[in-house]
Amino acid sequence: NGAVPGERGKQDKSVKRGNWGNQIEFVLTSVGYAVGLGNVWRFPYLCYRNGGGAFMFPYFIMLVFCGIPLFFMELSFGQFASQGCLGVWRVSPMFKGVGYGMMVVSTYIGIYYNVVICIAFYYFFVSMTRVLPWTYCSNTWNTPDCAGVLDGNLSSRTALNLTRLFNATQKRTSPSEEYWRRYVLDLSDDIGNLGEVRLPLLGCLGVSWVVVFLCLIKGVKSSGKVVYFTATFPYVVLTILFVRGITLEGALTGIMYYLTPQWDKILDAKVWGDAASQIFYSLGCAWGGLITMASYNKFHNNCYRDSIIISITNCATSVYAGFVIFSILGFMANHLGVDVSKVADHGPGLAFVAYPEALTLLPISPLWSILFFFMLILLGLGTQFCLLETLVTAIVDEVANEWIIRRKTFVTLGVAIAGFLLGVPLTTQAGIYWLLLMDNYAASFSLVVISCIMCVAIMYIYGHRNYFKDIEMMLGFPPPLFFQICWRFISPAIIFFILVFTVIQYRPISYNDYVYPTWAISIGFLMALSSVICIPIYAIYKVCRSEGDTLLERLKNATKASKDWGPALAEHRSGRYAPAFSPSTESHLEVQPLQPEKGRSEAVAASPVQGSNGSAHSQDSRL
Repeated sequence: NGAVPGERGKQDKSVKRGNWGNQIEFVLTSVGYAVGLGNVWRFPYLCYRNGGGAFMFPYFIMLVFCGIPLFFMELSFGQFASQGCLGVWRVSPMFKGVGYGMMVVSTYIGIYYNVVICIAFYYFFVSMTRVLPWTYCSNTWNTPDCAGVLDGNLSSRTALNLTRLFNATQKRTSPSEEYWRRYVLDLSDDIGNLGEVRLPLLGCLGVSWVVVFLCLIKGVKSSGKVVYFTATFPYVVLTILFVRGITLEGALTGIMYYLTPQWDKILDAKVWGDAASQIFYSLGCAWGGLITMASYNKFHNNCYRDSIIISITNCATSVYAGFVIFSILGFMANHLGVDVSKVADHGPGLAFVAYPEALTLLPISPLWSILFFFMLILLGLGTQFCLLETLVTAIVDEVANEWIIRRKTFVTLGVAIAGFLLGVPLTTQAGIYWLLLMDNYAASFSLVVISCIMCVAIMYIYGHRNYFKDIEMMLGFPPPLFFQICWRFISPAIIFFILVFTVIQYRPISYNDYVYPTWAISIGFLMALSSVICIPIYAIYKVCRSEGDTLLERLKNATKASKDWGPALAEHRSGRYAPAFSPSTESHLEVQPLQPEKGRSEAVAASPVQGSNGSAHSQDSRL
């Protein structure tokens, strides 16, 4: 609980900002944040595309040398200062633009992520029926090319032969694909042709934002209770689907397809690049969420232990989800008489087309569909909670007066309403085009740049020795030598490798057969730049506002840690952070009585007295 032997009065709690109810709430929230939709719909596909079991080798190497160290750095950074992604940059004020960049990224992701959750809500609601609506080809939205595996007017053998025929001519479209494209999305022909708002999706978007707001209505106090369910129940559903999946005929074929190592691919740079990128994006580094969640920890919490637990849980979940996905896809491939690669997909194509179609082949298919989409909703909400809390905490910490702290709920409501309104265009007929554009550009290479600059700022501008001392002061021990080496050399090198790899591997975005026009891709690049551009703009502003006669003096003053950098509670500010109680610093410190029963005389004796008796009296009053 953060108690230090020999210091009886310490509460280690921030009355002003609040703390997690207990440590389990923080761990579950961070697991919910890191484990998201990408673990289910991206990792299994990457794994089978990049050499199956052989992909696990670079994946876990990148986890050890990049994932866990970066995770530990962000948690310790936020916990030490007890500030959100803006407030922590008192460590080196010139780099506060990194915090603004994190806010911009979290805004983009928060807008489109909730649209994905709203589509999962829609599928969840329509699954509450005796026959799933994407089972047969006899609906008004189906085309002559549609060929279902369960159409009632055909015998199973005829259906299978017909399916093979369609596969051979590349004309077969499944009922689930036509349901997705022609009914749910009512897809337009171009990203510029928005068409009409799909009212069912708009309603579900409203539902998902209301759920997120209600869960965050009291900040971490309320969301900390909700995560007991939202972070654990997806594992129950995954296990149920896993047990059902491995009992099906052909499941073993799918799992072998997922796991069989192709060792020759280990020498391929693309495999290593994909492994590094997946680790980086999956853990949620540089979004600002990790710093924000850790800022509500008690000062002496062992975030080193937490970072290892959460990172390994995240990666283990990805591997486990692969078994769930490929056991069902193997069964479907066996039923259709085709190779697993013909039915494997990733992203929305897996979640809303391939997997739902496979579920129609199971007895009591609506039950499995309800479970699957409920799991997607919970995985998405866990991440969405942290994205919204990141923005709200950054705003409240930046303003930092009593008025806004008491009205934090209204700030949360305002951000939620803005997020809903900005998400409305993504529920139009061209919404999926915009959603994928944001997913590919808004949070891609910009995250890598932000993370790289953060590493450099902490390790080389603030100074690695200073940071290691801060961690020792907080945890009681310095970071292990392995982490010191990773933070200073290995992790920044890997991040730079990811950036180079992302640039080399860049391909213009497309969606199935649709190729995005140049103007749309330009908008994508502008979204990516909008977060990165915050860093140089704020740095120039800070240098111009800093004191000094020469540019070098201004740079030194702009990068030097501000006086109020350090632990938020006065009781933790010892050594070089011992408070002088000057008017410029005390407004940022939360001063709490350690032993309120002691008399005023002891407080006077303990406080440094300077100047006249009158000034000494005013200092005592403030203390």
